[in-house]
Amino acid sequence: MSPDNERSPLSIGIDIGGTFTDFVVYDHVAGRVKTFKLLSTPADPAQAVLEGLRRLSPSAGHTVVHGSTVATNALLERKGACTAFVTTQGFRDVLQIGRQTRRNLYDWFSGGVPALVPPDRCLEVQERLDHRGRVLRPLTKKSLSSLIETLREQRVEAVALSLLFSFVNPDHERQIGQRLREAGFFVTASHELIPEFREFERASTTVVNAYVSPVLNRYLETLEQSCAGGSFHVMQSNGGRIQAAQVRQEGVRSILSGPAGGVIGAEYLARLAGFSQLITFDMGGTSTDVSVVDGAIHTTSEAEIASMPIRVPVLDIHTVGAGGGSLARVDAGGALRVGPESAGADPGPACYGRGGRTATVTDANAFLGRLPATGLLGGELPLDLDATHEALAGLSRELVPYAAGPDVDLEETALGILQVVNAEMERAIRVISVERGHDPREYVLLTFGGAGGVHACELARSLNVGRVLIPLAASTLSALGMLTANVFLDYVQTVMCSGKTSFEELERRFVPMVEQAGADLATQKVPLPARHVHCELDLRYLGQSFELTVPFSPAFQAAFHEQHVQRYGHKDEAAGLEIVNLRVRAIGDVDPPPMETQATGPADSSGALCHERRLVFVSGPRPVPFYDRRRLRPGHHVPGPAVIFQDDTTILLSEIDHARVDAWQNVLITVGEARAESR
Repeated sequence: MSPDNERSPLSIGIDIGGTFTDFVVYDHVAGRVKTFKLLSTPADPAQAVLEGLRRLSPSAGHTVVHGSTVATNALLERKGACTAFVTTQGFRDVLQIGRQTRRNLYDWFSGGVPALVPPDRCLEVQERLDHRGRVLRPLTKKSLSSLIETLREQRVEAVALSLLFSFVNPDHERQIGQRLREAGFFVTASHELIPEFREFERASTTVVNAYVSPVLNRYLETLEQSCAGGSFHVMQSNGGRIQAAQVRQEGVRSILSGPAGGVIGAEYLARLAGFSQLITFDMGGTSTDVSVVDGAIHTTSEAEIASMPIRVPVLDIHTVGAGGGSLARVDAGGALRVGPESAGADPGPACYGRGGRTATVTDANAFLGRLPATGLLGGELPLDLDATHEALAGLSRELVPYAAGPDVDLEETALGILQVVNAEMERAIRVISVERGHDPREYVLLTFGGAGGVHACELARSLNVGRVLIPLAASTLSALGMLTANVFLDYVQTVMCSGKTSFEELERRFVPMVEQAGADLATQKVPLPARHVHCELDLRYLGQSFELTVPFSPAFQAAFHEQHVQRYGHKDEAAGLEIVNLRVRAIGDVDPPPMETQATGPADSSGALCHERRLVFVSGPRPVPFYDRRRLRPGHHVPGPAVIFQDDTTILLSEIDHARVDAWQNVLITVGEARAESR
């Protein structure tokens, strides 16, 4: 037997972050999961991925599930394909007009966000349908020839095609799309991507997809070539995986793929540990992503990315520009600010010793002694504390003119950075919890991401959250979540019919969508026993502008009224209902990597104690013991103050916190209440 055949098949989860690229590898024969991290390569994200795959040298039959920031970065940095927008004559300004709302209501000089497609590439064709899909003005072949000539003159690569009422009758859009594809253009047709009403949102989603998909397509082509002999999947924003071939055409579905993987992984590990009420807190190098799981993971179809509506289903995640690499600065008024700009992977924080000169959150933690003296990644990334000192000294000098005294202590500066970034992250958690009617005291704060463990207990204390759960794979949880994710395929169709429509009639309307879902699951190579199809309805009271989504069942009206009470506090069973959209989700079950449990042992953790170091807290400096997480076993208790360190993340306990290790090797922290004098 050849060496290649002797190797076990691997399942590989890969998540690209702003600072690190994470790998989680499951060996099916050995039944083991291992992880490692590489510095990201922002100039060419594929390089870090390819380097990781070269290290693994997987055998035939392997599976890769990848969460990519390529589509996200193309959108945020405005580096997508040269795109044209094609629509019905008279509607070329829909992208510029949008919803005619001002984001800053009282700012007279506030301008709108520039559209991805400039006005000169917003083109019209002579055709028109009415709201029932009847032809008012036929499509002429002459207009198509003229359109193709104009697109070639403007050197357009991708075309976003969104005609009026094409979600009712896609015939004209289908004809135009076929001609444009024959002419060599990449085409996103709205009836294929999002056959849903609301003209601006449908057009915006179609444009975003056309803009990012060619860039993502080239990136995935490079990676797929390196995965010969295996299967290649991409994580979607809805929390499911699909084969890369579909994502090449629908890149908009992977805009939030990395954060989605984190929520999926967090829910999976929390469920194993016996928790269903979670606030997920993912603090990486560049940003922090938070979400609420109250027995189920929530999705939304009303997301905005870079101030552009995206109507495809995405997990309900709130993101702020606060991470370990967030840059600290002094604003024009003398206030200390942190983020959203980040040092990223190149040059990274000053303590990485790669040329960074501006103080970051990681530099503040390093200066205050909260990171292992041996460095990060098990010593592969040593800390340059001299560079950290210089960066903090520079920031302190900027603060002097606004300080009460003659100078600003470096420790005060570092503590100030942490207080500012904690306040920013606390606000983010309040947005998705308190402001939506969730009481944080009823939840567990599940923390992951390389930087999260240092800040988790202080955040939990501010939010009155009593427990913090930190998985063993906290730093690479997004990549692990990708291996646990099922196949998800989402479909929508606007119908606009009465809420009195019979259950049987609605069943009939669902039939073509369900059949398409089944066929697509077969294309995804999901075995028949693992296939499931769920149907839902978007309903609203007559006269309302927005809908609620309820499961499709004979009692769908009652389900809507009940959900309306939960969301808005009232219901009106005498009011008429309107069914707006039919929704179908096709699910292909995937066996996740098994997580091993260990028998619970004694509470004494002294065998994991390595050394003591001086740490600086708001209340002052004190010696703090450091524990090696590799030596901690289920049942061990760690009283605060303490630092628990591992190769890729660090956990900080204050003197009033207490941690124990559960059977799944999670660190479960009981958060102490802040004393009155320290508040």
